[in-house]
Amino acid sequence: MAPTGKAGRYRGSVKEFPNFNASQDAEALYNAMKGFGSDKEAILDLITSRNNKQRIEISQAYKSLYGKDLIADLKRELTGKFERLIVGLMRPLAYFDAKEIKDALQGIGTDEKCLIEILASRTNQQIHNLVEAYRDAYERELEADVLGDTSGHFKKMLVVLLQGTREEDDVVSEDLVEQDAKDLLEAGDLKWGTDEAQFIYILGNRSKQHLRLVFDEYLKISGKPIEDSIRGELSGDIEKLMLAVVKCIRSTPEYFAERLYKAMKGLGTKDNTLIRVMVSRSEIDMLDIREVFRTKYEKSLHSMIKDDTSGEYKKALLKLCGGDDDAAGEFFPEAAQVAYRMWELSAVAKVELRGTVRPAADFNADGDVKVLRKAMKGLGTDEGAIIDVVTRRSNAQRQEILRAYKSHFGRDLMADLKSELSGSLAKLILGLMMTPAQFDAKQLKKAMEGAGTDENILIEILATRNNREIQAINEAYRAAYHKSLEDALSSDTSGHFKRILVSLALGNRDEGGEDLTRAHEDAKKLSDVSSGDSTSLETHFLSILCTRSYPHLRRVFQEFIKMTNHDVAHTIRKHMSGDVRDAFVAIVRSVKDKPAFFADKLYDSMKGIGTDERTLTRIMVSRSEIDLLNIRRVFKEMHEKSLHHMIEKDTSGDYCKALLAICGGDD
Repeated sequence: MAPTGKAGRYRGSVKEFPNFNASQDAEALYNAMKGFGSDKEAILDLITSRNNKQRIEISQAYKSLYGKDLIADLKRELTGKFERLIVGLMRPLAYFDAKEIKDALQGIGTDEKCLIEILASRTNQQIHNLVEAYRDAYERELEADVLGDTSGHFKKMLVVLLQGTREEDDVVSEDLVEQDAKDLLEAGDLKWGTDEAQFIYILGNRSKQHLRLVFDEYLKISGKPIEDSIRGELSGDIEKLMLAVVKCIRSTPEYFAERLYKAMKGLGTKDNTLIRVMVSRSEIDMLDIREVFRTKYEKSLHSMIKDDTSGEYKKALLKLCGGDDDAAGEFFPEAAQVAYRMWELSAVAKVELRGTVRPAADFNADGDVKVLRKAMKGLGTDEGAIIDVVTRRSNAQRQEILRAYKSHFGRDLMADLKSELSGSLAKLILGLMMTPAQFDAKQLKKAMEGAGTDENILIEILATRNNREIQAINEAYRAAYHKSLEDALSSDTSGHFKRILVSLALGNRDEGGEDLTRAHEDAKKLSDVSSGDSTSLETHFLSILCTRSYPHLRRVFQEFIKMTNHDVAHTIRKHMSGDVRDAFVAIVRSVKDKPAFFADKLYDSMKGIGTDERTLTRIMVSRSEIDLLNIRRVFKEMHEKSLHHMIEKDTSGDYCKALLAICGGDD
């Protein structure tokens, strides 16, 4: 029986082929492979148009008609990724999973990500089928092989999942929900060390419905999502496994949308992951995955596959995808509801912003200035000593150092640092020595001076600073350049973009909480003009996005989704262009998740060939005492590598050393 989704609807992209005839299909495949060469298009067309049950029947008919093994013939005729994909489709899902796990366990090293993906996402019945298939295919026990190849708490959780005994009763006890939430809190955040066994027991055995309520209760009593506690309390493979379990409990399609996105983004494609997900979900929830993908990443799965793959491999993947959600230009309602749930979670969570640079204990400005003077006196400069002092003091302490240096030596420390350091290191160290407002003011000035304007810098700073920070920037700008920031922006930009920047530069954003009635009206105002002329649309967005408080805007965005089935950023991208679009999207992203906004900018500054050191320096300096720890966490989650690792790989020398000191650790 075909699996179904909401309200009994089938949510796979591959459907049962009508008027199916296994013998005719077997003959067609035989003809496509006989003689010199093979008709790969005919093979992919046929196999991707049949469901798994029909493919098994074709294999049996092929054996009966020709006395040959169809999978063996396909392996001989096809090569590479295309062969892996087609052969994967020919196996029953349980045997496909068994083969993936066998490949993950054998050889040097273990593919833990593959183990996590399969065992965290499968139902009890799928796990039981997998264990049987593994035994049948390899005459070995899957549990024994997992035990032999993994260790510690990671091994224990995998073994719990392998039992396939997760509760399936949808009747939930409120008392047990409260108790489990309390037990998880006491096992992690309230305990010295972590009681991993409690996490393993609850997350490995309770029903999905029960755990969703436990996560809601946990958020209420702790003020943060369960995911934040897992990241804070666990590490390595057990952390990744627990996060995958939580994601699958919340939304299995969302988990797989993320797996697919990460498989294709950036340089190179993780083809094994791409194949595994497309094969295993094509008859389960591919339509749901597509919808979530479109909402989360603002592009269709179809378009990303098309851009990232080629040849028959691409054609086969696109057939499994089952359609292009960009073609219609609309979201599905289910996708909007996923986005809405994500908003609900972010609106309730109290995010504690944490920087990586803190005030030094036993701070002594007099001692520090002597170290700095010694590092710069005589022939040569001791850059290491300068980095050591400057990156390990808070900004307030650095300001004391500036004053003490002038008192002790009658010299300007900034001028001495400028003369002794050069290049990217000089910009970084001098940036750290300025107050945050002075640093931002200088970045804005540099963005506007000379030929052309760097609009991205103007947007990044003005769209992400709070009222207090904006007001301080205004004062610093006037003091340094004897001109108001508003006048500078007005003379250097134009049109709606100028109006947006000037509005943000006033630092007059509301600071209250949400007003549900007004949020509904604001959302209606935005949605009413989504098909109007661009001037009217931009005016409406400016009047709301540039003036309302962050908590209120979060509620506006939720109401907007409920009214339109669209995310507000998608509407902006669809109806606007250029700098206006970029500014509004930056505001929306900053409201939604500021650390994610900066994590993306840091990643973009280092990915590919060459490094955008100006952006890298600017963000590392400006966020070091505000939320760089949060940015680090999001960076690792979004890009599957640590910020520390990427800086280490992408920069060098003393500049690298200073950046790593600010980064504050390797996740």
